[in-house]
Amino acid sequence: MPKILIVGGGYAGFYTAWKLEKWLRAGEAEVTIVDPLPYMTYQPFLPEVAAGSIEPRHAVVALRRHLKKTNVVTAKVTGVDHASKTATITPEVGDAWTMQYDQIVMTAGAVSRTFPIPGVADEAIGLKTIEEAAAIRDKVLTNFQKAANLPAGPERDRLLTVVVVGGGFAGIEVFAELRSFASDLLKNYPDLTIDDTHFHLVEAMGRIMPEVSLETSHWVLKNLAERAATVHLDTQLQSAVGGKIELSTGESFESDLIVWTAGVMANPMVRGTDFPLEQRGRITVKADLRIVDGETVVPDAWACGDVAATPDLTGKGVGGFCVPNAQHAVRMGKRLAKNIVASLRGEGLVDYKHENLGAVAGLGLNVGVFQSGKFAMKGFPAWAAHRGYHGLAMPSFERKFRVVGGWWNNFWLGRDIVSLDNRERPRAAFEEFASRPKAAVETPAEAPAPASVGAGQPAGEAGPAYANPVEDDGTAKKGTAEVGEAATGTPRKAPARKPAAK
Repeated sequence: MPKILIVGGGYAGFYTAWKLEKWLRAGEAEVTIVDPLPYMTYQPFLPEVAAGSIEPRHAVVALRRHLKKTNVVTAKVTGVDHASKTATITPEVGDAWTMQYDQIVMTAGAVSRTFPIPGVADEAIGLKTIEEAAAIRDKVLTNFQKAANLPAGPERDRLLTVVVVGGGFAGIEVFAELRSFASDLLKNYPDLTIDDTHFHLVEAMGRIMPEVSLETSHWVLKNLAERAATVHLDTQLQSAVGGKIELSTGESFESDLIVWTAGVMANPMVRGTDFPLEQRGRITVKADLRIVDGETVVPDAWACGDVAATPDLTGKGVGGFCVPNAQHAVRMGKRLAKNIVASLRGEGLVDYKHENLGAVAGLGLNVGVFQSGKFAMKGFPAWAAHRGYHGLAMPSFERKFRVVGGWWNNFWLGRDIVSLDNRERPRAAFEEFASRPKAAVETPAEAPAPASVGAGQPAGEAGPAYANPVEDDGTAKKGTAEVGEAATGTPRKAPARKPAAK
């Protein structure tokens, strides 16, 4: 039975495995998916997770629960030698091992791309994982709690200043969602006002959200300005050392929360393979999603999603390639699964071609934008379209129910404002009050027994570390004090020595 190895459990990898389970006949192939995480993250929901509108666990899909017929391996693929059709699997614990395969699917996704700006690697946080989104939420809540106990001044300003770097869809969405979240929190902090909070977005280009029209992007800028959120266009971050933000315009301020969304890059793990890469580090593929080296197809090797440079047959993609987003990754995964099944059965392959359905973004509660061609929606209708589209796009009914149910609860009950920041140190309270055994008192080593009187020590004198010797009366040994003496601390008079025999 052919063995199919899927490297990466993001959108593309998950949907490839999910659809293979549906379309493969029993015994037609054995499918294995390998990913360091046991779940797929629905990334369009990360801004809402950061803003407390969606519970973190509801925005992820458990691989083992939803891929019943697939072998799920929670580990990293640290190397691929396609010449011998082997992959090196490295789990978090235990030794690495080698897996043989017949066909391989590279869907390792993308990671945050940063630049060597001082302080960014030490102070900033990305927005590619559910853990990052949850940490951002807890940081905002914790900082509000701290700031409420401080007088107006630099320290409070630092806690209530949020900086987002990058004006693409992800950056604008998390920026607007956090602004909405902070404004909502002010109702619970009477000592703080909207003027005490400071929100800055830094974008190196002259506009935001290139996926929408210039008119729509200008509307977003105006809306953010009305909500006391500042966007710095044509501006670069020059330093973030110690949380001190220095911009190319000369502006400077301090922030305790810096969110980096200024681009992504193909997962660097592809460099540990023998597959051909283009200049941006992505695997080169044909439109039918087979890996290609120049004009030569690499047999039994496929790739799609953010890790692949997939030709955009509509002619609208940047540089002629499909843009790395969820809309493409999901549909690529479905097409790739169909093509694998077709290849196993000796049928023809179909090229991937997808007309962009448009772009939709949530900008906080009841605010959004939608753009499809020249048609645009703004405000509440666009926000409803955003939630409707992504609510339906979330894989599996079980996940849809949890997400929509959470929205319904928040509508009536409001967003939860409890910070779980201490989960990063779950044993802190236990350790603070835990009883520990007392340190053992080191007993001084016994010195040698004192010499006899005739050996240079006058009769009746005690040595420097010993009491006078006591005659053995059957209850005590020589060189030790009696119980009563030890209890009272009163020294016992040494008995007179018998005269020496003549």
